[in-house]
Amino acid sequence: MSSQLFSIDLTKGKNSAYEQVAAQLVELIDLENPVGSLANFSALLKDTFHWWWIGIYFNDGKELKVGPYQGPLACNSIAFNRGVCGHAYSTAMTVIVPDVEEFPGHIACSTASKSEIVVPIIHQGLVLGVIDADSEFLNHFDEQDAAGLEKLAAILVPAMLSLHIASASKTQ
Repeated sequence: MSSQLFSIDLTKGKNSAYEQVAAQLVELIDLENPVGSLANFSALLKDTFHWWWIGIYFNDGKELKVGPYQGPLACNSIAFNRGVCGHAYSTAMTVIVPDVEEFPGHIACSTASKSEIVVPIIHQGLVLGVIDADSEFLNHFDEQDAAGLEKLAAILVPAMLSLHIASASKTQ
């Protein structure tokens, strides 16, 4: 690992921070330990951006299941068509919610969450899961966050595929 690992310079702006996170995330991905890689991803983003909650939900074939995250308690599972995560999953599109109280069907895993962004992790048209980030502030996320998290989602695909393949082989 690089000696620069986890030293994100926020003074250069949000886009630069996402570029730095992406460079470090590439170093963190270990396909022999995809769960650890995703846990480190969540910790890196929590430490960098100080969001209320950040984590991954996996497509287990039946619903979205909580994976590695940082923050308060989370919903264990979310139906593919419910809440912000389900909407991002079912549309395969990033969803930015400035005020969660105004999102029809929002699932309140934490009442402290005021705004949210959810980014699908997609491989060859299959949504493997979603990145979910919540803030305790209204209007916290914007298009810079969407673009940055979409780049990070692409970097996570190999780790997510590793988990998807491992879980598929266990059910056979």
